[in-house]
Amino acid sequence: MFTFSRRVAMLVLATAFAASLAPASAENATLDAIKQRGTLKVGVKYDSPGFGLLDPKTNVVSGFDVEIARSLARRILGDAKKIEFVQVTSSNRIPLLQNGDVDMFIATATITPARMQEIDFSNVYYRAGQTLLVRKPSPIKSYKDLAGHTVCTTTGSTPELTIRRLAPQANVQTFDTYADCFTGLKSGRIDAMTTDNGILLGYEAQDPANLQVVGGLFTFEPYGIGIAKGNTTLLKAVNAALMAMAKDGEYAKIHQATLGKPAPSDLMQWFGMDAKTAGERYIAEQPKK
Repeated sequence: MFTFSRRVAMLVLATAFAASLAPASAENATLDAIKQRGTLKVGVKYDSPGFGLLDPKTNVVSGFDVEIARSLARRILGDAKKIEFVQVTSSNRIPLLQNGDVDMFIATATITPARMQEIDFSNVYYRAGQTLLVRKPSPIKSYKDLAGHTVCTTTGSTPELTIRRLAPQANVQTFDTYADCFTGLKSGRIDAMTTDNGILLGYEAQDPANLQVVGGLFTFEPYGIGIAKGNTTLLKAVNAALMAMAKDGEYAKIHQATLGKPAPSDLMQWFGMDAKTAGERYIAEQPKK
């Protein structure tokens, strides 16, 4: 029979062994841990023109979110090259963050109250709005015309939730990546693609003779940088860096270089808005059917 002391010792060893097998936690993403590691691990999308797009020829990912990430690495670690990019999708970005696979994600993520139950968000760094991409010509002019048509978006995204509510008679098809939606749209298997305007404008630019963004902006989509719940030191550092980007002009330069247009004239009316306020505004400005 085990003595009490032997039982305690074995329990301690078992606990330590279990901990060694556990996935990386948010503790590895604190500001001090990142500085000690010397590399910032950032989740970005590889299929979002203008924001995060992988070039298959060079195997280099580029875009607005990517350059924001590089700026954060420079401001936090002193070198924009001290960064590791990890591919994320709308459906896996939160789990990857919670598992500690990334320190943060910058991936066209709308701040919503529901998501804030799972993770923390930085202040708003970009404002978008949901819209539609169709082939030319198309009878679809707005989400009100989607009944009986097939519309595609990404799994687990806010556009999926919104379009299911606004167009209940549409056939909503979802994929993990926008690239799959885009392929279906061009082949004729899908009648419309829906997500945020910045992403769809990027796809429209690939074939403007045959594709068109329609329907206007029917939601307010405040983008935030996803950070693990309770990681306050990193959150404060990111928010401070974002504000510095806006003040010293780097944000405007990134916007022009990656999205091909100046930063919005009303930038400071929403840039830096705290996540709680942004989430409340996202709900308040949801369109009615």
